[in-house]
Amino acid sequence: MVPFAKLNFITGNKNKLAEVKAILGDVIEVENQALDVPEIQGTIEEIAREKCRRAADLVGGPVLTEDTALEFNALQGLPGPYIKSFLEALGHEGLNKIIDTFNNRSAEAVCTFALCRGPGSEPILFQGRTQGAIVRPRGPPNFGWDPIFEYQGKTYAEMDKEEKNRVSHRYKALVKLQQWLNEERR
Repeated sequence: MVPFAKLNFITGNKNKLAEVKAILGDVIEVENQALDVPEIQGTIEEIAREKCRRAADLVGGPVLTEDTALEFNALQGLPGPYIKSFLEALGHEGLNKIIDTFNNRSAEAVCTFALCRGPGSEPILFQGRTQGAIVRPRGPPNFGWDPIFEYQGKTYAEMDKEEKNRVSHRYKALVKLQQWLNEERR
């Protein structure tokens, strides 16, 4: 198969785009396109595959999509892939209040990239996970739930970009994508 010359990352989120370019920039050219792709309900993997299929159909070519989930262990994985809606409705404090009555504040950040060669192709998934905890908001509130997800004593929002890009769930998923791309080039 012909390796990818560049990736068309489907996102309107400038923070995600910046992180992907910072992590993959030396490996492959990343372009982006903002599309409104409806998301189905389901597991993290089902949502990622379907979103990627729909984006490939809309673009008429290869695409890379990303889905992020935040799983609260006390809630058996919820809000999971629906974290964006929960955050919009409840805010950082509301998300904390959901688990205030539980002794378990552990959580797992999950990032799933889906890569599709084009319409009709089956997406390939690359997933990264980072264990952490839900804490009261700390740090700048300019990137989703970063102020409430703590990893090794710091929230993602308290970390500088380089530090976060070395430990995050997104980084771990992109390392897997990077390894796959390197294999495809051989």
